[in-house]
Amino acid sequence: MIHVYLDDYRACPKGFVPARTVDECLLLLRECEVDVLSLDYDLGWGQPNGLELVRAMASAGLFPQRIYLHTSSDAGRQQMFQLLYANKPEHVQLTNGPMPPELLMEIFETVKE
Repeated sequence: MIHVYLDDYRACPKGFVPARTVDECLLLLRECEVDVLSLDYDLGWGQPNGLELVRAMASAGLFPQRIYLHTSSDAGRQQMFQLLYANKPEHVQLTNGPMPPELLMEIFETVKE
């Protein structure tokens, strides 16, 4: 099981697999079992954004166990959250904000072992 961090700019936290584009993230969701998925909205000028990823996830039924939204775009976060909330399976945990420091530390600790 892996953890995925979608962001074109920010450094990827330890213990996560970086996805810099929507296509990279979709590939990981298709090919791997994903526990935590943390999403950004803005992914670079002219590039598909986080909402386009969420649409593709909903259309294909590709969902991790837990989803966090670390984007600094308030409008993007709300759009992604609403679409995810309306389409996610019941067992998927969705948080309308970034990962808490405790979770980041927990995942980091598993990498050190």
